[in-house]
Amino acid sequence: MSTAGEAMDRLVIIMRTLRAPNGCPWDREQDLRSLRPYLVEECYEVLDEMDRVAFGGPWAPLAEELGDLLFQIVFHAQLADEQKEFDFAAVANAIADKIERRHPHVFGEQLKAVSGSTQVLENWAKLKAAERKKKNGHVGSALDGVPSGAPGLQRAERLTEKASRVGFDWPDLAGVRAKLDEEIKELDEAIASKDRDAIEHELGDVLFTLANVGRKLNCPPEDAVRGANRRFTERFQAVEKKLEARGVPFGEATLELMDALWDEVKAEQKKIADRP
Repeated sequence: MSTAGEAMDRLVIIMRTLRAPNGCPWDREQDLRSLRPYLVEECYEVLDEMDRVAFGGPWAPLAEELGDLLFQIVFHAQLADEQKEFDFAAVANAIADKIERRHPHVFGEQLKAVSGSTQVLENWAKLKAAERKKKNGHVGSALDGVPSGAPGLQRAERLTEKASRVGFDWPDLAGVRAKLDEEIKELDEAIASKDRDAIEHELGDVLFTLANVGRKLNCPPEDAVRGANRRFTERFQAVEKKLEARGVPFGEATLELMDALWDEVKAEQKKIADRP
């Protein structure tokens, strides 16, 4: 069994060999732009395996998908190395330095006790601001660092989380829950007005507030909706199988029949979930 360092060295050498003049034609053709979709795809495949593990699945496939994601990072580092910009060691050292710097309560020369995770996050925000000021001459925004291309619900959660680190937050769940009722009322008014722009605006506010509710409940909204998508897919496909078994032609089932089968599938799944 090799050590983590030996395994990383092996992977870096493999990547370098693939990009060499006598390496793989496909790997040699890639650049930062062409690799973008693969990086995103690998991230989502890791998330899929994380979900399976969360529901009792095996861990081994997760290790494989994490490896695929790591290969993308090594690939990008190799491209940078070829341009004499940085190498994989620089990537690893940069994150190691950052983590040590932002955890003075663990790695600092004079360890300071923290009251809990909330204070850790508050300190993290202050340390990041200090880093930005040193680098750019100003502290920037507390919201800096949230990718604009992130999924909407995930970005909404991260924006509210970052704002909370500097004290801009509801004091408790009740406050944001009341805000949700307020936003739903405004959405109802927009629907009544039949103004498409107003409806989109108010629906966005409802979804943003729901993301904030999820954060307050320590239930990431992106995970929650991914779970809902998974359940819907499983149940609807089970309904389709029941329709096929009954000989109902594709697309010709009545809503009443599909609703009845949906309830049947839900009941069957609940029985399975309730088994000891």
